Amino acid sequence: MMTTVFPRMVGLPGRLKSLFGVFAFCCLLVAKAGAQSIEDITLNVYKEPTCGCCVGWIEHMDARGYSSTVHHPRNISLVKADLGLKPEWTSCHTAVTHEGFIFEGHIPEKFIAQFLAAPPEDAMGLAVPGMPIGGPGMEMGNRFTPYEILLINKDGSHSVFASIKSAAEQH
Repeated sequence: MMTTVFPRMVGLPGRLKSLFGVFAFCCLLVAKAGAQSIEDITLNVYKEPTCGCCVGWIEHMDARGYSSTVHHPRNISLVKADLGLKPEWTSCHTAVTHEGFIFEGHIPEKFIAQFLAAPPEDAMGLAVPGMPIGGPGMEMGNRFTPYEILLINKDGSHSVFASIKSAAEQH
């Protein structure tokens, strides 16, 4: 026996079925049009007031269509701890999306976009621990230090999301 998703359509003439199909397709397009675009993403960035490399990272993100709201908490370490960031994951700044995803440190935008396009189940966000030379906001001429972007999970575990071996891999 054949099962149909729309059982009342079984007896409809072909033309009505076609119109129904067009209607369903249009509804799908409208739903997709309401999806969040990068231009809609505001990052709440927590940083020390005097940190210039954080400003460089914010400029990197904003130049790629994000919007940033900067916060200067009295105790940034407390903010990081409250968000569930382990000390070994931390860097100088923390960005948080409206949905609660955390992006810690000098993560290139292309990897944040990749993460946001399909967030892994139970993921908290991404982190680049420390301050690797050559990362967004940490540019120092042609110098570059390879680094890893960590996928941090709500259960406190982490894995490597991406290994960046050259400055060109960041773009």
